[in-house]
Amino acid sequence: MVTHTSARPLGNGFGYSRASGAEAESITREIVLRVERTSDMKPFNMKPILCSCLLGSMLILGGCWDRTEINDLAFASGASFDLTKDGQYLLSLQLAIPGAGPAGVGGGQGEKFFVLSAAGRNANEAFEMIQKKSSRRLFTAHRSVIFIGESLGRHGINDVLDVFAHDPRQRLKTYIMVVKGQEGKKILETKYPFEQVPIESIKELEGLRTELSVTLRDYFISASSQGISPVMGVIETEDESQGGEENSNRLFKQAGSAVFKDAKLVGYLDGKETCGFLWATDRMRFGRLNANLPNGQGNIGMLLSHANRRMKTYIDGDKVKVVIQIEGKGSLVENNSPLDISRPKNRALAEKEFEKSVQDLVERVVAKLQKKYRVDSLGIGQEIYRNHPKVWKRLQSEWETKFPEAEVVTTVKLTIEGVGMAGPPLQLKDKEIIK
Repeated sequence: MVTHTSARPLGNGFGYSRASGAEAESITREIVLRVERTSDMKPFNMKPILCSCLLGSMLILGGCWDRTEINDLAFASGASFDLTKDGQYLLSLQLAIPGAGPAGVGGGQGEKFFVLSAAGRNANEAFEMIQKKSSRRLFTAHRSVIFIGESLGRHGINDVLDVFAHDPRQRLKTYIMVVKGQEGKKILETKYPFEQVPIESIKELEGLRTELSVTLRDYFISASSQGISPVMGVIETEDESQGGEENSNRLFKQAGSAVFKDAKLVGYLDGKETCGFLWATDRMRFGRLNANLPNGQGNIGMLLSHANRRMKTYIDGDKVKVVIQIEGKGSLVENNSPLDISRPKNRALAEKEFEKSVQDLVERVVAKLQKKYRVDSLGIGQEIYRNHPKVWKRLQSEWETKFPEAEVVTTVKLTIEGVGMAGPPLQLKDKEIIK
């Protein structure tokens, strides 16, 4: 019979220790017994586990199980929301026609798009109704612009925009615009000569940033922030008649900006006022500026290369004073005057007139927002909230009445860095040039 001994370590932690003959024999016997016991155990069956893992991986790794072929999709390039007479929301989608040829048999131009519309109690229901009219699954990830009809804008847009905040398939980089004076659907139905799908041209116009460009993300940030009301770009259609023909081309153009208060459209800023708004809100980066010289000496034009705005707020009791400091640089691109702008004295005169032009634009838009609309779209309240949070807690509830009373001072400093290829106009004689 074998006598079992207690288990003991085979080493000292750093290497094997020396042992006597009896101790070595005892250790050897113990190892043999452990090996015999292990060999008597039944082997563990791994087949059921392997089969389960294999079946599970087939379900998880099947990457194409829910794929949709491109031929089964209807791509929406643009959308619009309008208000129907019975108070429902009318959703319209501009859909690209796949494989549309450039011309028909008779030489006529082939259609590249069509518009589907449906009404519902909310945007989700209207979208579902449009899907019932389409033989292909609607795909909206390529949608670049959303239009809001004027009637819906004045009614309120919170209900139609909520879906874009919750649905992860919606892109917040999508531009959003108000259609001035008509339904948004009219824009979707308007053809544009430069692009096969008209909405692409509006996307390019917004990308040029010649006027106010606002995305869904921009709107949601302004709407949810304290001390500022959101704005949107504006689009409208116009007729381009050709030689007195009965049929004329309907084009669309950017037409200023739309002012919102409590998610409702309250009014518009025209093109010049929008330019002043861009200066006042630090959104002006590049652009063209024009000014008239005194005493009927003509006008000059400037191409901006840099612009910057700083806003400072001062609180004295219940009185609010705001200083808007504007700086800019650029080059002279047009000189319809007898002045030689390369001369320091004349350059200083031109800079002064440019500064006066910008100041007039800013003061004009500030007066309209304060006196007519009584809406802080400039973000003055937001600046107070950031720099004077304790004061903002006191003014927040009555900011609607305090904003029109705020004193706003504008200072402008513009620098002409270059005068072009020539200081004076080349078509003038030397004696006609004012040096």
